[in-house]
Amino acid sequence: MLKYLFNFVIFPGFLFTACFGLMACWIDRKVTSRIQWRVGPPWYQPFMDLVKLSIKEIIVPRTASKELFFLSPMLGLSAATLVSMLVWLVNIDPGSKGFSGDIIVIVYLLTIPAIAVILGASASGNPLASLGASREIKMVMAYELPFIISLIVPIIKSHGLLRLNEIINYQVANGPFITSLSGIIAFIVMIFCIQAKLGLVPFDASEAETEIMGGTFIEYSGMLLAIFKLTKTMLMVVLPLFLITLFWQGFSFLSLWKYVIILVIIILIRNTNPRVRIDQAVRFFWGKMTLLAVLAVLLAVKGL
Repeated sequence: MLKYLFNFVIFPGFLFTACFGLMACWIDRKVTSRIQWRVGPPWYQPFMDLVKLSIKEIIVPRTASKELFFLSPMLGLSAATLVSMLVWLVNIDPGSKGFSGDIIVIVYLLTIPAIAVILGASASGNPLASLGASREIKMVMAYELPFIISLIVPIIKSHGLLRLNEIINYQVANGPFITSLSGIIAFIVMIFCIQAKLGLVPFDASEAETEIMGGTFIEYSGMLLAIFKLTKTMLMVVLPLFLITLFWQGFSFLSLWKYVIILVIIILIRNTNPRVRIDQAVRFFWGKMTLLAVLAVLLAVKGL
């Protein structure tokens, strides 16, 4: 029991992933600043920003559903922490075998942070937050379809394996799936889905500060807002790591470059594209991305 509690809270769960994610956030800000011909912040700036936000006052709207308003950030953070523990363990602990169907459980858990954002925005009682929640619902419905279809590709190529550690071992023995045609197509589709799951440009319509002043987070402040931001920071680690596990032979600290490559791709997409409207995002995911995901599945069935 103490071992699982340690794994959840310290390593490789909350504390480790949070620190890793804050460093990834610094890389994001540093690369962005270089693209814009700026110097950028020092490495400790994301940590200072989180501390500063955490000690500020929490303001709760009068019309808010207070219980749900406070519970929603905790719900998203708990899901992100649990996923981080499951994914990290199968990658860095050879003795961890996961459990049958853990890949399906992780997919469900990865939807909870978005649901938490929707619940929190709806509970705030602000019309702009409700508009952001409406956009977030449409976004989740859009990207989850190609995300799940693409997830079928490594399952097919590994002959029906549903444990992450077994998928890693299969790739070690037979080569990473990303080197196949179906694998690279599914990998590209999931990159765009990850961009939307993180709520980054061009898929940040639910926040859209220039349109709806923060949208889903407009009424959040202090520690509660810090928790939401920390959840997104942790997902910036967990989602690429999940992708590496499925398609790229798993992760080790000697292969940190795999994570860096995906992170840089995410940052470049964010800095080279304008925000799309919510209807454009839905058409993009239900159209091009879903068709590509289906193509990847068909190619995987053919052994390509």
